[in-house]
Amino acid sequence: MIMESGGDCLPGVPALLTESAFSQTYREYLEKSGILDGRYRLLKLGDMVALPVHEEKFNVTVQENLLEIVAPGSSCKKMFITSPVLSKRGRVHPPAQKLRMELCSLLESYGVTWTPDLERDLPHSWQRHGDLIVFSEDCFGSPIWKQLGNELWSSVAGSLGVKRLAKQGRVLNDGVRSPNVTLLLGDNGWVEHVDNGIRYTFDLTKSMFSAGNIVEKQRVATLRCSKEIVVDLYAGIGYFTLPFLVHAGAEFVHACEWNPYAVTALHRNLEINKVSHKCQIHEGDNRQLLLRDVADRVNLGLIPTSEAGYIVACRVLKKNTGGILHIHHNVDCYPSKHEGDIAAQDPERSRRMIWRKWAESTKTKICMLLQEVHNIPWQTSIVRIEKVKSYAPHVDHVVLDLDCRPLP
Repeated sequence: MIMESGGDCLPGVPALLTESAFSQTYREYLEKSGILDGRYRLLKLGDMVALPVHEEKFNVTVQENLLEIVAPGSSCKKMFITSPVLSKRGRVHPPAQKLRMELCSLLESYGVTWTPDLERDLPHSWQRHGDLIVFSEDCFGSPIWKQLGNELWSSVAGSLGVKRLAKQGRVLNDGVRSPNVTLLLGDNGWVEHVDNGIRYTFDLTKSMFSAGNIVEKQRVATLRCSKEIVVDLYAGIGYFTLPFLVHAGAEFVHACEWNPYAVTALHRNLEINKVSHKCQIHEGDNRQLLLRDVADRVNLGLIPTSEAGYIVACRVLKKNTGGILHIHHNVDCYPSKHEGDIAAQDPERSRRMIWRKWAESTKTKICMLLQEVHNIPWQTSIVRIEKVKSYAPHVDHVVLDLDCRPLP
């Protein structure tokens, strides 16, 4: 049913009524202009067609364009479709909208009125790990949600098509960067990710998964490490240990990790990727590591800084041939007065200058440590320094590749 604007009935969906011969021309123009309301189907009435529109985007200028430029000779009358039929697109609700509709219905069943505060308390994005979703800490804070208990989480999981739910808090400052994740629904937090053909499984309530390191993990996978012994000083669940073994072709990896939950996951990941025979896990504080003079390459993948591992890396490098250090660090990129002038003109150049300054300092520090550890002169040179990701405003997570060789 349709009605002309100005009738006595309550209006439905606003629409433009025109002749069938001009409907396709109208449709293309309105769709391109963002005026067509694709949530509803066009309605055919004899030799006329009603096209649903977003009323706030339709004005006199649009109508004049339709009549005089887009489709001369057509008629254009504003109508309301009182019994609109949803289009295929309109019948598919985005996940956030489905969640809102489900929770509105749940609260209504308890006689609770939906309010703007409840609207703002809903999550609008989340992390999905298979059948488990993790929400950020800034949602579901209203007391009304606590009163609903498990009924709430069952409704949320059902509307989003998962079986388990969790909520993220701030990473704990406990020395092993444990995640502060609370399981809301489900009996365990074990999930699986596949990155670049490598399977990672871990309990997300116990171990971190660094999705932001994907580019660096892919780069490590392209390195040629055949016949190389690698020491990974901060292995975690195998973020870099596995790319070294599976793709880079390392002969053997010594993986150091002191978080017992990460060690459990690392054992599983080595097994499921069929490389456990090429890796030895050293559990505990790597500063107590007994390895010496074994490594062609050392990975120091700890942020905000891996400086505590510099001396260990120097000890494990091969004394006679040296090798490569991959050093991760969070660099504070607030420019000095001189750098501030450059930053105003070329921000990217300014940041790279600051990275380089840190890299040069690290290069000198490592060279001195190597000479101290091995009692012979060494040479260190910067091979590459690149950004891994932005860690915080004006703080860049970078990785330095440092070539270290004993002098004749």
